[in-house]
Amino acid sequence: MIATLQGDAQAYRQLLEQAARWLRRFFARRLAADVVDDAVQECLMALHTRRATFTPGRPFLPWLTAIARYKWVDSLRASGRHAAEELIEAPVEGHEDSVVSAIGLRGLLAHLRASQSEVIRLVKLEGLSIKEAAVATGQSEPLVKVNIHRGMLALRSLLGPAAVTVPHYA
Repeated sequence: MIATLQGDAQAYRQLLEQAARWLRRFFARRLAADVVDDAVQECLMALHTRRATFTPGRPFLPWLTAIARYKWVDSLRASGRHAAEELIEAPVEGHEDSVVSAIGLRGLLAHLRASQSEVIRLVKLEGLSIKEAAVATGQSEPLVKVNIHRGMLALRSLLGPAAVTVPHYA
């Protein structure tokens, strides 16, 4: 990686080849076979665009692993959205509980500021990433996180002390 940062084209090709082999093994254990190549390509592109953030003298593999983990989570989110879209189209019997829950949730979210309810809906219910929600709403990523946190606190206070604990934003 250090030689790559210094402009060595042969080292860069070798780095990409070795990283691609490692990434294929990483994703083969975590994703469906039909999306492994896409995930590898996404990581290689991220490696290329973020290579300037690598700190010489630090280990390369943990840096690459962090990129791979982010891309893996993005892939899981995307596949979850596709699965949810497929489920919505399927006929559902006895969906009264879901309808009542959706109405109740809509009513709770109506008590929040629009900026809070929108990002909670996008991130917590629709599965968008913080970055995607920021782009969709025009808010900065830190503001999206703050609005989610404050909105969740407000929802907890609306529900009272007997409310089920909602997991904190990760």
